[in-house]
Amino acid sequence: MSHHIVEVRNLRHVYPDGTVALRDVSFRITHGESVAIIGANGAGKSTLLLHLNGYLPATAGEIRIGDYPLAKGTLPEIRRTVGMVFQDPDDQLFMPTVFDDVAFGPQNLGFPPNEVDRCVRESLAKVGAEHLVDKPPYRLSGGEKKRVAIATVLSMSPDILVMDEPTSGLDPFARRQFMKLLKDFHHTKIFTSHDLDMVLELCDRTIILREGSVAADGPTEELFSNLQLLADCRLEPPLALQGCPVCGVKAAEKPS
Repeated sequence: MSHHIVEVRNLRHVYPDGTVALRDVSFRITHGESVAIIGANGAGKSTLLLHLNGYLPATAGEIRIGDYPLAKGTLPEIRRTVGMVFQDPDDQLFMPTVFDDVAFGPQNLGFPPNEVDRCVRESLAKVGAEHLVDKPPYRLSGGEKKRVAIATVLSMSPDILVMDEPTSGLDPFARRQFMKLLKDFHHTKIFTSHDLDMVLELCDRTIILREGSVAADGPTEELFSNLQLLADCRLEPPLALQGCPVCGVKAAEKPS
C-alpha cells in the first residue's frame, strides 16, 4: 500500500435523524505522522474515526487509504491496514478468553497456529497484559480491558493505528506505559483524546473539529498556544502550557 497515506476529501455524514455530524471534512495524513483529532463533545471526532475503515458509510465525500478508495470491495484490504481501537473496549471484546480475543484477527487472516500464538503473546506483552491471557474479558478491570482491546489490534500488525480516546480509563502508570507504546509504534497514528497533555507530547500535528467542520489543522504547539482558537472550540490548553497559579511558570518551562 502506497506509503499508508490517509486522505479524506469533503467527507459529510448525516445520521438517520437528520443530525449533521460531519460537514465537508478534508485532510491528508502521510506515512509515519502522529496526528490528534480533538474537539469538544459532539464535535464529530468519533464519527470521523469510524469512517476511516468503513464502520460508518459516508453520506458524501471520499476516503482513500494508500492506493485504495474506501469502498465495499476494498474493505478487507483496508481493514488489514487500518487497526481501529474503539473508545469502549466492550465493543471489541466478545470471546471467552483474552487469548481468543487477541487471536481472532490473526486466525481470520489464515495464520498457522504457531504464528497465532506468537502474535497473541507478543501483542499482550507490548501492552503489559500477558498475565491476563487465560482470563475471561468480563472479569477484567476497565484499564485491563483497554489494554487487551489494543492488543487485539496490534496482533494484526496494522500499518495505521486509529484510536478513539485510548487512555480513558487507564491509571497513571498504564497511561505512561501506553504512551511509550505509541512512541515505539513508528507507522501512522491517528487518535482522538481529551488528554491534551498526551497530545502535546505525542503529536506534532493536531486537527481541531468544531461542530463537524475542521476549525484548524497545524502544528500542535502552535494551535495550543492560540487561546482564542481553543476558547472558540470549547477547549482548554494542556496543563503543561498553563502557568502555575503561584509562580506563573508553565509546567513545560520548569527545569527537569
